[in-house]
Amino acid sequence: MRIRITHETIYRYSEPAKSAIQLLRLTPRGHEGQTVLSWNIDVDCEAKLLRRQDWYGNIAHSLFVAGPVEQITLRVSGEIETADTAGIIRGGVERFPELFYLRQTPLSRDSAAIREFAQTVTGFSSSPLDQAHALNNAIHRHLRFDTAATHSATTATEAFTAGHGVCQDFAHVFLAAARFLKIPARYVSGYLHQAGEPQQEAGHAWAEAFIPDLGWVSFDPANGVSATEHYVRLATGLDYLDAAPVRGSYYGISREALDVRLRIESARQAQA
Repeated sequence: MRIRITHETIYRYSEPAKSAIQLLRLTPRGHEGQTVLSWNIDVDCEAKLLRRQDWYGNIAHSLFVAGPVEQITLRVSGEIETADTAGIIRGGVERFPELFYLRQTPLSRDSAAIREFAQTVTGFSSSPLDQAHALNNAIHRHLRFDTAATHSATTATEAFTAGHGVCQDFAHVFLAAARFLKIPARYVSGYLHQAGEPQQEAGHAWAEAFIPDLGWVSFDPANGVSATEHYVRLATGLDYLDAAPVRGSYYGISREALDVRLRIESARQAQA
């Protein structure tokens, strides 16, 4: 499947900001089932954009804008060729052994309730793969998707206790439960193509678990499935903070407002 993505973020400042800096993980890498055909990052003002690789092998850009500046428009666009690999990820960049991904983080730390939940829903599972699928399905049923319920600093325990959240929260709960079961797991940020819904409010997030004899396998508890050709991977890490598409700050006394415009469509739809 060929997917075309246009992701525009507009930063507006109530008073001119003296400077701004952003860390961008908005450039996908190729692997089996994902081929980058074209990809561009454009900024509408004078800026420095430095490309590098982070600790996890993600492609990252540091964006520096010297002020004064009242508005910054960041536009990311490109085309990706994807294929359904049954959720199995091969041919990617791996910087750490899989056991590294048993580490807990403040955002993905488990709790007594999550541990009990993990043991209960996987009680009849005979293998790590079965356990991961059981977790994926159970978390999908337990949490209700609610864009107004949480924020970027919400922990797995907080979301699990509340019973609702966004895709980031579903992924963090999966990480906490999987790691408790000694299944290495990591956070994934990216995009999800949804047929008939090209205009979207935000990107997507899911998880990957390391399964013996298979390697890394994707699980999307927000939708209760494994990744298909409709998914585009951007970055991975221990949690959201390691794989956030955009993180940054600005210098000044003004207030910042964001306007995000995201369009994800098949190339065939775009040409129609």
